[in-house]
Amino acid sequence: MALPPQDERTLPAAVLQDVDQHPLERTLADVQMLIETHGHVIVVCSRAVPAAVTRRLHTIRSILESDRIALFSPELPPLGLAVLARQLRQLASCDLGPGVLASAGRLLTHYIHAGAQLGSVARLDRVPVGLKSHARSWMPGSQFGVIAHPEPRLVKIAPDATLRGPEFATWMLVAKGQLQSDWVSASLAPAWSVQGLREVPLPAESADWWGTGKLIEFCTYLPDLSVLYQLVSSVRRSRCHWCGIEVIGDRCVFCSATAPDHAPTHENRIPAR
Repeated sequence: MALPPQDERTLPAAVLQDVDQHPLERTLADVQMLIETHGHVIVVCSRAVPAAVTRRLHTIRSILESDRIALFSPELPPLGLAVLARQLRQLASCDLGPGVLASAGRLLTHYIHAGAQLGSVARLDRVPVGLKSHARSWMPGSQFGVIAHPEPRLVKIAPDATLRGPEFATWMLVAKGQLQSDWVSASLAPAWSVQGLREVPLPAESADWWGTGKLIEFCTYLPDLSVLYQLVSSVRRSRCHWCGIEVIGDRCVFCSATAPDHAPTHENRIPAR
């Protein structure tokens, strides 16, 4: 799901629809056009998509024999992934190279808190669920608060139920499924001291990811571009010894080469804008 722009500088998203359904030639042409237009392509893909989608993306990358396509599938629920993709779209308007921008995805996941309010955890397999919670899930009216990232946590919703939230100022997005409740907006958001709350449509993959359509998905994030830029520009960078692109970390997100121990590094000290 592509979220609407956060601000006037947020670049539009290029959405690859039904990658596993369309003929290979069509999707191949779409990706080739993106590369020719923008130089590099960062594909942010949910782990909840069918395996055929992931295989098709790797096939396209292999056929094009391109080191200008980065495939990124972090362990985030669908709404959290959509938030991360939008943050990368925000940063794409800054003076960051493609390798740094693609690498920034791994860094920014640490500042995203993603979870959901669920009407059942009987089919939830992405967050550890104890036998007691499974048993309670069959009781009529039971609801659960679940954090999937950054640290898995599950509680049965009750007046004294608490979920640990971010320790910094954030905004919250809420996407409602078939569950009717105001617990997220009326209880959780104030407890986490969110600075603002917006509602968006539920991502198509959310019901599969959470194991139920009776849910309200939520995610907190850093909305300010200047803060995002400062986070990314202040970390150490290295230059890939294979393709020469500048990246964050010891693994190139485009060619997958691992930096040797002696690879030179430097810090970008450009102030945030």
